[in-house]
Amino acid sequence: MKSLVSVNDLSKQEILNILDMATQFEANPNRRLAENKVIASIFFEPSTRTRLSFETAINRLGARVIGFSEVSNTSVSKGESLKDTITMIANYADMIVMRHPLEGSVRYASEISKVPVINAGDGSNQHPTQTLLDLYSIRKTQGRLDNLHITMVGDLKYGRTIHSLLMAMSHFNPAFRFIAPQEMALPEEYKKYLKSKDIPFEELSDLAANINDTDIVYMTRVQKERFSEPMEYEKLKNVYILKNSMLEHTKSGMKVLHPLPRVGEISEDVDNNPKAYYFNQAQNGVYARMAAICYLLGIS
Repeated sequence: MKSLVSVNDLSKQEILNILDMATQFEANPNRRLAENKVIASIFFEPSTRTRLSFETAINRLGARVIGFSEVSNTSVSKGESLKDTITMIANYADMIVMRHPLEGSVRYASEISKVPVINAGDGSNQHPTQTLLDLYSIRKTQGRLDNLHITMVGDLKYGRTIHSLLMAMSHFNPAFRFIAPQEMALPEEYKKYLKSKDIPFEELSDLAANINDTDIVYMTRVQKERFSEPMEYEKLKNVYILKNSMLEHTKSGMKVLHPLPRVGEISEDVDNNPKAYYFNQAQNGVYARMAAICYLLGIS
């Protein structure tokens, strides 16, 4: 049995196999390959895209969904431990898709569960299926994953999508630029990881001046829910805003990605620019998650 808690749970070849499977699902998304399966979708933290994307993927595969999206409607609100909750749900389902606000919670769940667990985001730690759909989107738009220049902007401290993506891209000889306010800079542990892999990166402060020669601009929102001080959030939330005029001299094939939801970090005038790809990126999540589900359930 294999769970997907971190993108590091997958080898380079496993990642490529899942992306190839996702391509097949995009060509024909309605394949009832998991008709006999029940999959639990348990979200201890609010979500729109991730939860609906997973549940769409499950339905397109013909499986049945059980679960919850509000902790207040469960026995957790009565004080039930995470251990007991996971043990109970694993008795009902063939797989668990789980989001939780605490880092390490999904790894703990995977060690308790007798069925595979997929991490749908644990705190500011990792979000591996978002990474798979990001990789799928990058490969689809750039024609490759190797030797790309990627600029990551915004909340690099708490952004779990950032952390997962840079680790996955380490297989493909990338070069990174990190643009963030000092308070939101990439944690040292990830810088050490990149250095250990001999992956070049720069830390910069000017957004407009540093995207003209990049292949991917990966925007993120400053996450209000990660701040204990509202004033600190207000100070940082609009430090970087991507505007349509900034894209004028960028590479013709460059794409703007964003894990969504956005707040104000991408102006709406970018939406009609052919370089904007974030809504297509979200759609790609269904195919990537169908592939991940089938891979972990051993369905070819």
